[in-house]
Amino acid sequence: MSRPNTASATSVAKENNIISVRKMCVIALAIVLNVIGGHIALLFHLPIYLDSIGTIMIAMLYGPVYGMLPPLLYGLVMGFSIDIYSLYYMPVGMILGLTTGLAARYFSLKGWRIIPGALMITIPGTIVSSIITAVLFGGITSSGSTIIVQLLNKAGLGLTASVFVVQIMTDYLDRILSLVLVAFLLRMIPRELYSEQDG
Repeated sequence: MSRPNTASATSVAKENNIISVRKMCVIALAIVLNVIGGHIALLFHLPIYLDSIGTIMIAMLYGPVYGMLPPLLYGLVMGFSIDIYSLYYMPVGMILGLTTGLAARYFSLKGWRIIPGALMITIPGTIVSSIITAVLFGGITSSGSTIIVQLLNKAGLGLTASVFVVQIMTDYLDRILSLVLVAFLLRMIPRELYSEQDG
């Protein structure tokens, strides 16, 4: 009767712990990227958000489930510090993490495919975001795009339609920029720092 190789089992357990710690560190980095991007957008009242770079990175690296973690934690950090709106928009970021993870798995998000891929990951979250913005906040948020929403609304387009039109444009631009930045970051960061497998 053969005995289990305890040394091998211990080695595998240690490796799994290393992978787990590694993922936690990369997720922490992603949250920092989201916070920094969000702060920059708020500081300069930009019409884009820059708070999903880390979310997209994690979703592309580790899949849809892990992709939902950064926006959840980011929403809590920002929501209880400087931007209460972040709490309400946590579901939007989680949807983005989910759709990006699925898109990265079944549809390449590199090169020219960034253009259609960005639209693919934008639409579901934009629908939810537009509803939250129109229903809960009357089209007014901390984003610089609020000015455009109010202008379109005053022009007679209607609040919900104004929010959606502005949201789809700003979200799409934000996602394209985020995908480009993530592609750049993943080229700069050594693969062994985030890869699930060694060697």
